[in-house]
Amino acid sequence: MISLDSPVIAVLGDHKKKREGIEERLGLRTVGDLLHHFPRRYVKTGELTRVDDLEDGQMLTVVGQIAHSKLNSYTDRRTGRPAYRLDVSVRTDGPSFRMSFFAKSKHIGEWHQNRLPVGRRGIFLGKVGSFRGDWQLTNPQLVLFGDPDEDAAQLSLDKIGEFYPIYPLTKGVDSWDIQRAVAFALTVVDDVPDLIPEAVRDEYGLLDVHTALERIHNPHDYGEISSAQRRFRFEEALVTQLALARRRRTVRELGARARTGGGGLLAEFDSRLPFELTAGQREIGAQIEEDLAQSHPMNRLLQGEVGSGKTLVALRAMLRVVDSGGQAALLAPTEVLAQQHHRSITAMLGDLAAGGMLGGAAEATNVELLTGSMTKAQRTAPMSRIATGEAGIVIGTHALLEEKVIFADLGLVVVDEQHRFGVEQRAALTDKAGTPPHVLVMTATPIPRTVAMTVFGDLETSTLTELPAGRAPIQTNLVPLAEHPQWIARVWERVREEVEKGHQVYVVCPRITGDEHEQGETDQVDVDEDGNAVTAAAPTAGLSAVEEVAAELVEGPLHGLRVEKLHGKMPPDDKDAVMRAFAAGDVDVLVATTVIEVGVDVANATAMVLLDADRFGVSQLHQLRGRVGRGGLPGLCLLVSRAEPGSPARDRLDAVAQTTDGFELSRVDLEQRREGDVLGKSQSGYRSGLQTLRVLRDEKTIVEARAAAVALLDADPDLARAGDLGAAVSRLEESVQSDFMEKS
Repeated sequence: MISLDSPVIAVLGDHKKKREGIEERLGLRTVGDLLHHFPRRYVKTGELTRVDDLEDGQMLTVVGQIAHSKLNSYTDRRTGRPAYRLDVSVRTDGPSFRMSFFAKSKHIGEWHQNRLPVGRRGIFLGKVGSFRGDWQLTNPQLVLFGDPDEDAAQLSLDKIGEFYPIYPLTKGVDSWDIQRAVAFALTVVDDVPDLIPEAVRDEYGLLDVHTALERIHNPHDYGEISSAQRRFRFEEALVTQLALARRRRTVRELGARARTGGGGLLAEFDSRLPFELTAGQREIGAQIEEDLAQSHPMNRLLQGEVGSGKTLVALRAMLRVVDSGGQAALLAPTEVLAQQHHRSITAMLGDLAAGGMLGGAAEATNVELLTGSMTKAQRTAPMSRIATGEAGIVIGTHALLEEKVIFADLGLVVVDEQHRFGVEQRAALTDKAGTPPHVLVMTATPIPRTVAMTVFGDLETSTLTELPAGRAPIQTNLVPLAEHPQWIARVWERVREEVEKGHQVYVVCPRITGDEHEQGETDQVDVDEDGNAVTAAAPTAGLSAVEEVAAELVEGPLHGLRVEKLHGKMPPDDKDAVMRAFAAGDVDVLVATTVIEVGVDVANATAMVLLDADRFGVSQLHQLRGRVGRGGLPGLCLLVSRAEPGSPARDRLDAVAQTTDGFELSRVDLEQRREGDVLGKSQSGYRSGLQTLRVLRDEKTIVEARAAAVALLDADPDLARAGDLGAAVSRLEESVQSDFMEKS
């Protein structure tokens, strides 16, 4: 008896190479895995395929018709014997293709010719190439329609149906290998558990699992494809939503200490502010204050444009917790940003940051900085003040996650640029609290994973839509060196013009040196037509690097200007000295890596040149651009790139140049890079923990599944009566936990 748990060989047949490809490279080890390996698209068998925009090397699957067939003889140069080549022309709804089949004997050549007569239609698969002005399919594979003599590897039209499924494949495995095994499995497997309860299926108009499997693998029309896809997307959304909802409920049940104030620190700080809070800052501040007063942990995302005042909102929340007798920790992704936060928060607080010191205000607290580069001796005093509770606000990098760092009463964790930290890294900090602390995560540009978590409801969301007074518009221009290499000279002329006006300029490079990555940097990734990750084709050699670019500018187009370098491999004291000099106006042009991406605030910086801009993601480009125009002066951002028109990288740059709306750009980013692992640590978008869901496309389905998940848990908190659905949720939770254990 064949079941979902049976090995895939039970329906595949004993073909060793195909079995290895399906089991090892596609990861389909059971019949259940195979049945849930869904087609990525379909070709309609009843009509010729429309073909547009062909490119050399493209893999193509089309329904076509034999238009011409001729058997030619020639002499094999290796053997000197006669050989035969059948040249065939295939017509589509578009260009025709040439195919060639080689045979050592005339008999085999004639056999090929007889099976490929003019007028016969079929499905043809191969790599597109061009030869003497004609398109051809190299090493073609084919399934012919209506041929009674086809062997077991071929399929007749009545077995294929009206739509032919095209599956995600691997080398050595053809789409019809999968299709044939799936068709057999559907006839012999009877017991397929339905994870979605019947009441939920009825409420949301979903197919049962048997019908959905038949329709997704062997549809008769587009409506059947759509209804089957909706059912499986809902199923995945429901399992994920249940896991997220249970995680939220578990945290709530643990309880948290309400932080209702009591001290005078926040009130004193507010009374000293030299400006009015924006309406958004006041509204979200009240929202956070209400969250902090609850006996369960706050878990809130604060998102807003670069410069919208998120740090001030977070600082007021931290002061509220300090007023309540607790401590607040701010986790930053880089030392430069941690130092910047420490300087800016200390400056904003003034004598309110000098607790216990001569000249400190009566309501004051201490603000400590803890980073990985600090020596053991430098850490001793700050760690002691953190452990005793003397330090009310602690700012740091990943160093805060170390076991030796102990808090007296950690009441609030603020995570800046949250897309740099996974769920587990946040957990490592929140675990340092005796009771679960409140959590506030911030981002200036919602990158894909943030958007995914927002839609999935892992976090409550607050959005700052206003910009404080003094923010100037930023003009962004693409400098396409692929078409206009001479334009680079004008780029450096514009830099010199800005400096002559008394302003300062950033020049950002993707490398420190020509053969070295910036710390934490990853290659930009694109997506192929199947949604698989592919590294951008641009070679690393020749990419702009800080050391080389700075030297070239000093000796060349920016000779005479004050040019300095900044990158992650510099000693912390040197980095801090360079940033202080730039902020003080003692540096005209700062050539840097992405260490200046977030938090760096120099009001006199009005222009930025991003070299090899296609090597950065959408959110990163938007973040970097936000470093200019911060002092009320108009900003200029030049995106210098050799990316070819029409490439995914060029599309990214065009999107960034066309809008300064970070929330619109986040959707562009999400469409290109996918969602990432919503429950785990992966930040890059690959591989997505989601199999059939796409956050933008399926937002309505996700919202419906969330409502269904809440109703199910209200009626059955432990999913004790949910049967197979409960087991699926537990498996997801266990897989996430095991990933965490492996990485921690």
